[in-house]
Amino acid sequence: MRTRRAVLALPLFLALLAAPGPARAQDGDFSGFVASLRSDAAARGVSPNTFDAAFAGLRGPDPDVIARTRRQGEFSRPVWDYLVGAVSPGRIARGQAQGKRLAATLAAIEARTGVPRAIVLAFWGVESDFGASAGSLPTVRALASLAYVRHRGTLFRDELLAALQILEKGDIEPARMVGSWAGAMGQVQFLPSVYLREAVDFDGDGRRDIWRSEPDALASIAHYLRSLGWKPGLSWGYEVSLPKEFDLTRYRGPLSDFAARGVRRTDGKPLPVNGEASLFLPGGLGSPVFLITDNFEVIRGYNTSDSYALAVGHLADRLAGGPALAAPWPNGDARLDGPGLKRLQAGLAAQGLYAGEQDGRAGPKLREAVRQYQIREGLPADGYARPALLERLEGRP
Repeated sequence: MRTRRAVLALPLFLALLAAPGPARAQDGDFSGFVASLRSDAAARGVSPNTFDAAFAGLRGPDPDVIARTRRQGEFSRPVWDYLVGAVSPGRIARGQAQGKRLAATLAAIEARTGVPRAIVLAFWGVESDFGASAGSLPTVRALASLAYVRHRGTLFRDELLAALQILEKGDIEPARMVGSWAGAMGQVQFLPSVYLREAVDFDGDGRRDIWRSEPDALASIAHYLRSLGWKPGLSWGYEVSLPKEFDLTRYRGPLSDFAARGVRRTDGKPLPVNGEASLFLPGGLGSPVFLITDNFEVIRGYNTSDSYALAVGHLADRLAGGPALAAPWPNGDARLDGPGLKRLQAGLAAQGLYAGEQDGRAGPKLREAVRQYQIREGLPADGYARPALLERLEGRP
């Protein structure tokens, strides 16, 4: 199955990736840093009046924002812990109520983009709890703080300049441009560069308002997903059951091939005839098993976390009336923490199986490396990084 990646400027979750502390501030004081932005902003068409209004009253970096850069993101949490909050009964109920209230708008967006209304609702729910938790921190303050300490190089400096361009266009006033500590904005949690490319004026008022306009926010989600490669008519994936003695080494292929090999959807419906998929066992054998499609990778383009993508997909299914997951999660089992995953990545890299960053986070690259190691060692190839696997790799009894 082909993996599709988003460009660098992703929404909130990518900005939450842990980094080894912020770099030293640039030479000079904060006011000097702001002054250094003026020529670059002007080159992007930002007027002096817009520039001055954006930074009015901002005297220094926000210490709370800088402190947040040292905290671990949700990549360290197991999938099942993440799903508890992301796909809660209350969120399902709120989402279904919102779906009924906005049925006409969602139908029009689906007709235009091919992105199912339940998927759009699920993104809205996970990103901002359907607009109720969109963040209240001024975006310029957040981005200026991150840019000043050069967190993640020049990324946030570029995002700050993009935010100034948005203000210049007049889509939002400085006081209303708010969002998260990492600069992700509005009900959809777009970083400014994503906003400039993907935001949509769906209500026709001349503004692309992802802060206050529900039609604009929902249509912007769908437009972004289409840009990332969403395939209309294809689900993100399915919870499935595997027959006994199933050959896990053949974990990619046509959906029709999986059906012929005895794989069944847990909701009793047949697998589609068309489409490609791969097995995903985020808790290993004995926990929920999924067949995921290219559209799962599109969801990961919006946010690179496996947990996030699974939450969006499952929430969409529940909003559409689908059942809860059938198999239990391994809640009480031992699992590798961040340092353990780092050691696993290093060990697999030493054997030529892992070429990704050794960051202590589970993801598709580590999952594939674990599978290849399991296949080579004659182990069940579920791709799940258990503590016992690390012990075996390091030669411990």
